[in-house]
Amino acid sequence: MHNKITKEELLARAQKPQQDAMRLHPFYQGKMQTMPKCCIRDFNDFAIWYTPGVAEPCKAIKAEKERVYELTNKWNSVAVVSDGTRVLGLGDIGPEAGLPVMEGKALLFKYLGGVDAVPICLDTKDPDEIIQAVKWLQPSFGGINLEDIANPKCFYILDVLRREMDIPVWHDDQQGTAAVILAGLTNALKIVGKKKDEISLAVIGAGAANIAILRVLFSDGFKPANTIVVDSKAILHPGRKDMEEKQAQYAEKWRLCQITNSERRTGGIAEALQGTEVCLALSKSGPGVIQPEWVKSMAKDAILFACANPIPEIWPWEAKEAGARIVATGRSDFPNQVNNSIGFPGIFRGTLDVKAKTITDEMCIAAAYELAKCAEDRGINEDNIAPTMGEWEVYIREAVAVGMKAQEQGVARVKISREDLTERAEAMIKSARETVALLMKEGFIAPAPEESTGQ
Repeated sequence: MHNKITKEELLARAQKPQQDAMRLHPFYQGKMQTMPKCCIRDFNDFAIWYTPGVAEPCKAIKAEKERVYELTNKWNSVAVVSDGTRVLGLGDIGPEAGLPVMEGKALLFKYLGGVDAVPICLDTKDPDEIIQAVKWLQPSFGGINLEDIANPKCFYILDVLRREMDIPVWHDDQQGTAAVILAGLTNALKIVGKKKDEISLAVIGAGAANIAILRVLFSDGFKPANTIVVDSKAILHPGRKDMEEKQAQYAEKWRLCQITNSERRTGGIAEALQGTEVCLALSKSGPGVIQPEWVKSMAKDAILFACANPIPEIWPWEAKEAGARIVATGRSDFPNQVNNSIGFPGIFRGTLDVKAKTITDEMCIAAAYELAKCAEDRGINEDNIAPTMGEWEVYIREAVAVGMKAQEQGVARVKISREDLTERAEAMIKSARETVALLMKEGFIAPAPEESTGQ
């Protein structure tokens, strides 16, 4: 089955990244380091880069604060900030346990987008303390990437910071996920010949990611009335007394109770999937969260995105056997990866290159359309609906689309032509990739040890 690969072999393949991670993380003892980007011809150059020469750029910035973007690396620096309260599918594991994920995020920022990112895990769960800490970081960074912060406080933190800071702040589990899901869904709908304003949609999970996805999808023309949302307890609808009683705390979920589910369905995931054409699941790590018999009840040519980490809500081969025509996950070892990794590096590249003050939903939608177009240009099919991390030119096109939209919306600090944006993004991304290749070639990054055979 599935090109003569058995279920056991597929399962073993799915578990291999975790095994390799525990072998290679202790070998490298971390994934990121600090490297100079200026020339050091001899020790006399430190008089330029440090004292006494450095006093001159300091005085220039004192006189005109915006020159910090010209005279330091602030323009290309992003802080990846987390409190470790909702890490991948692992939940509240704490800031130290979340650090490997934030380092990984910083690695993807650099290699895929040419962005210098710093992982920062905060030893507090208090949303107001997190807000204050991020505000204190503002002078040193050109952007903030909030990561793996629990719902509902993540909405409050993001809203306050976006309102009160003058550098872009976003929560990648929200806008980043939304952009990539929209890109994949756009192409999936093309393949099955269905329209976004006509399809029925079931959304499994009502956390930060799905709430943001729905906000973006509705802005793009998907219909709330045709959408059914299931949280950890049941389908959302106006009769959910538990939501009504906590509407101040869960304002976004209560709003979804009001505007979705025109059929007023009740029940759980099984009832939500019955007869629906598209399922977007970003809930808890599987497998077994979505049962094959529930997929069988979906409409003909069903589309299923099972995007929980580290294990999807249902194994892709099970969903296919149950009748889903197109299946996507968040993992790179299965077809149709719809993961933030093809979104945030390019989106931030374009944002930083125009020194944007924020990242709007329209910038994310522009990125989604460009991602979808990149895949369509080289050909899409049922097992290939979105670009992959290996298609590095995608990040350039995405960055340009975002930078142009930011200028169009008036949130960019500078005006740059499409041609110059393309040249800049290409140079930054190419430099990052070639630097890693050179460091590996010269042995400054040690080769990964061969896996032990046990013999």
